[in-house]
Amino acid sequence: MILINSKLPTVATNIFTVMSKLAQEHQAINLSQGFPDYAANPKLIKFVADAMKDGHNQYAPMAGLPVLRELIAEKTNRLYGANYHPETEVTITAGGTQAIFTALAAVINPGDEVIIFEPAYDCYSPTIKLLGGLVKPFELHGPDYAIDWEMVKKLFTANTRMIILNSPQNPTGSILTKPDIEALIKLTKDTDVLILSDEVYEHIIFDGEKHESVAIYPELQERSFIVASFGKLLHTTGWKLGYCLAPAKLMNEFRKVHQFNVFSVNTPMQMGIANYLKSENVYEDIAVFFQEKRDLFRSLLSQTKFKLLPCKGSYFQCVNYEAISDEKDKDMAKRLVTEFGVASIPVSAFYTKNNTDKILRFCFAKEKDTLEKAVERLLKI
Repeated sequence: MILINSKLPTVATNIFTVMSKLAQEHQAINLSQGFPDYAANPKLIKFVADAMKDGHNQYAPMAGLPVLRELIAEKTNRLYGANYHPETEVTITAGGTQAIFTALAAVINPGDEVIIFEPAYDCYSPTIKLLGGLVKPFELHGPDYAIDWEMVKKLFTANTRMIILNSPQNPTGSILTKPDIEALIKLTKDTDVLILSDEVYEHIIFDGEKHESVAIYPELQERSFIVASFGKLLHTTGWKLGYCLAPAKLMNEFRKVHQFNVFSVNTPMQMGIANYLKSENVYEDIAVFFQEKRDLFRSLLSQTKFKLLPCKGSYFQCVNYEAISDEKDKDMAKRLVTEFGVASIPVSAFYTKNNTDKILRFCFAKEKDTLEKAVERLLKI
């Protein structure tokens, strides 16, 4: 009998897989997992297909195709006034999650403490534990999920190695503000604390709000890994293509891990995306595209018994169901699938400890018809 000493003994199949499987079994409308149900731009598909036909089918350079890294550096400078050298400070990755894993693996050693803000994207905590690090969760609560930085300061110890940020945030749709950034600068000044800034929804931000990237602030840029995703930007989550930005000293460590993890990522997709970004006004249009969906979905949901929480960015809408049921959120989410045919995600799944807030998350990156049919079912509750 072979015994295995699991490195993640408490980790089971994640909630996204569970809810999507349940949705499929009950033929429910899937507003749980964060992916669109509409096609990517045909021009993008053609650019990728043309790259394949033109012979771009072998290994890309380990750090990614130079043309794509240059476009990323140019975009970052144009939007945030930040300079990243495409040769030494930009790396193309197999999606945002791989970039997060690689950044953590590059710098976290056993006993290092990492502060995360919960509810948090579900890969942060297991990855830290896998590396022997210690998770220091700071719990946030609705409706606005604001950060009390004076309380965060109390989590700091001599072993604090990193803070993980996520703005716009999954699952809450909250964003970091300039006062948040100012507090973070003050908190990390004269320390060796690193920052991992998960900015995969950076272009999906609403109501004229500004994305406060850590790249804007030199005091934070010098200590930060920034993670971004083409999947969210181009409606191609299944392509698993993203990138990481970091100062050369940090990126050097990042690439040491990256080269033995995936080495390089999909060549024709990199070439196709590069050519597409040259031809389309992608960055300026996406916020308008998703704000229309958010506004429609909120308008429809306002007719239900759910209470809408603020949504300032991302493509997720959280709702409070206290007026409907006293059930735990996981039970409520399962009942929505089995009795009403709509899949959501219970927000307690984004906390390390058991959370009793009665909050569900819906994804509105869906066709208008999909959202209308889903709310038609939710109106029956």
